[in-house]
Amino acid sequence: MFAPDGRWIAYYSDESGRNEIFVRPFPGPGGKWQISTAGGITPTWSQKRHELLYLAPDNRIMVTSYTVEGDSFKADKPLVWSEQAIQTVRRISRSFDLHPDGDRVAAAVLSNQTQLDKVTFIFNFFDELRRIAPPSKN
Repeated sequence: MFAPDGRWIAYYSDESGRNEIFVRPFPGPGGKWQISTAGGITPTWSQKRHELLYLAPDNRIMVTSYTVEGDSFKADKPLVWSEQAIQTVRRISRSFDLHPDGDRVAAAVLSNQTQLDKVTFIFNFFDELRRIAPPSKN
């Protein structure tokens, strides 16, 4: 995933033996910084804040703040963004997405009562989304 300014790319790789989140300058050259500390996939940049979110192995969304100084990228220790685990679909590369306001995500939530024996169709999805979450007036 490209950073909002286009200067950085976040990705996950199992080069350390498990999937971890890394950031590199784009198009390069430069260093590589490991962001996650206990595994992670699907990095997602905030459009509003200097934050990078990703999905931890326990299916919780993690967030780390970062700063950029010249060609150097410095990430803070990752924190849990939400205690609520989200459902992942291994065949799909993205299990969640961050709203442009940086405060909300779209994701399927896991619960003890989750049954995968039915499908729900939402017609006119974007009309319904605009109704329940109108765009901000910034």
